[in-house]
Amino acid sequence: MQGKHSAGTLLGPGDDAAVVSSPDGRTVISIDTQVQDQDFRLEWPNGYKTTGFDVGWKAAAQNLSDINAMGASATALVVSLTLPPGTPVHWVEDLADGLTSGISELGAGNCSVAGGDLGRGREISVTVAVLGTLAGGAAVLRSGAKPGDVLALAGTAGHAAAGLALLEAPIDVNTLSAADRGLVELQCRPRPPLAAGPAARAAGATAMLDISDGMLRDGLRLAAASGVIVDLDPDPLKQLADVLVPAAELLGTDARDWVLGGGEDHGLLATFPSGTPLPPGFTAIGSIQALGINEGPGVRIAGRSAETGGWDHFAH
Repeated sequence: MQGKHSAGTLLGPGDDAAVVSSPDGRTVISIDTQVQDQDFRLEWPNGYKTTGFDVGWKAAAQNLSDINAMGASATALVVSLTLPPGTPVHWVEDLADGLTSGISELGAGNCSVAGGDLGRGREISVTVAVLGTLAGGAAVLRSGAKPGDVLALAGTAGHAAAGLALLEAPIDVNTLSAADRGLVELQCRPRPPLAAGPAARAAGATAMLDISDGMLRDGLRLAAASGVIVDLDPDPLKQLADVLVPAAELLGTDARDWVLGGGEDHGLLATFPSGTPLPPGFTAIGSIQALGINEGPGVRIAGRSAETGGWDHFAH
């Protein structure tokens, strides 16, 4: 990872610490970890073998998405890598390539790897911290949604969850259709819509968050932070699910469960004042409603309470 650095990285790997610029005077920061056999398997039940490139790409994608969800742009990553002694060198080199490729191909052109740390452990663990800039203006928080706002989605929903289900199924990966292999790829190498976050902020988004743990669970987080009801429209939910029906039929499940409960596509859920033109890449999927008397924040589908699903790190 000693390659070309972004303009925001004034001093990259090689010294005890990196030096990065803060053009806006403020720094947006987030951190995420992937652990072997918790967040990925080296070999899945369907025979797919996770490459270092996959893990590096996903480490970049999930961290860049958190910065994106604030309406900011990433400027630098630092990486902490823990490895068992027997880890092949080429796997680690692939991880470095996945990180840098994820950054460039996902569109984070002003970002680069600024440095990191390497240690020994019993399983592979990859922790990435990401820095970003708002370049003027305020961050878009989860807490700004107002009754009457339009709820909109950027990116896909349920595709990564479908890919995970296919990875866990006893169906040889080599027999999957091209469409199903594409779902597997989106689980291993997510494609968050990085242009959408700053565009939403510029368009006047009132609230926004990354859908990392499922539309219902993250929708509830937005509702709780804003003190509102998130009301999902069943028609766009059906459209989102329809493209996943072939994979769902193969596995004997309901595609809508992936749309509502799957989060690793790293799409954006954002709210906009009624009448505001949605920025490119966003589709209206619901609305924000005021709390009723003696009613707490929650998520509904067509006005009916929806059971919260999605990923919980300590329940699975």
